[in-house]
Amino acid sequence: MTDLFTTDRRTLIGVVHLGALPGAPRFTGNLDAVLEHARVDAERLAAGGADAIIVENFGDTPFCAGVVSSETIAAMALAVRSVMEASGGLEVGVNVLRNDARGALGVCAATGASFLRVNVLCGAAATDQGVITGDAAGLMRERARIAPEVKVFADVHVKHATPIGDTSLVESAVETLERGGADAVILSGSRTGSPPSADELASVREHVGDSPIFIGSGLDVENADLLLSHVTGAIVGSSLKEAGVHSPVSLERVVALREKMDALT
Repeated sequence: MTDLFTTDRRTLIGVVHLGALPGAPRFTGNLDAVLEHARVDAERLAAGGADAIIVENFGDTPFCAGVVSSETIAAMALAVRSVMEASGGLEVGVNVLRNDARGALGVCAATGASFLRVNVLCGAAATDQGVITGDAAGLMRERARIAPEVKVFADVHVKHATPIGDTSLVESAVETLERGGADAVILSGSRTGSPPSADELASVREHVGDSPIFIGSGLDVENADLLLSHVTGAIVGSSLKEAGVHSPVSLERVVALREKMDALT
């Protein structure tokens, strides 16, 4: 991995939100068009100064709670390879929504992608897909078997979900790193496009030491001053789009956020 955790500037991971893939209710029948849109977004993220890109099957709503279909994994592997080629060598990650971390790991192993995001690694959460239960034991054993170099970015109290149990955000972050084996934790707001609070970020930072923390939603040019001092970097999707989450990436917005992040380093 190219120093996404130890670089001397805040790490910017841009998101390629894929259109609906084969098997999803909204799939148009044209996978080539989905891949071309992914390539364009990847080119703009790279040109604007992103350090890495993560690819998500964002158009596949309603999402499966756990294991996705084989055609989804196959299409995501094609999309990840397309993004890798279009980005000119940036690190690329995978998020198979809603929580198919082992599927994402398989895509990483097949394509050479270097990290994955898992929404629920430890504990359980009530979501619109039902109850999702983490499987850190299964994922980490599978990683050791097929792709030990792949990094695991794990959400803590993930957005669009309510954690089951009374474990605090700080306790969950510590356990996700120490007992779950995550390489980095992700903190987000309650929904796509909403940020975590600066107090939450500061509190988690105080208790996890130098472990990598990433903002998982809601970072933009306006709130960067407030939020970035506590974190290693951010995964940014919505605020880099031309006109909302389903529109193409805006090169100008990527450049503006990159410049803002660099100015704060």
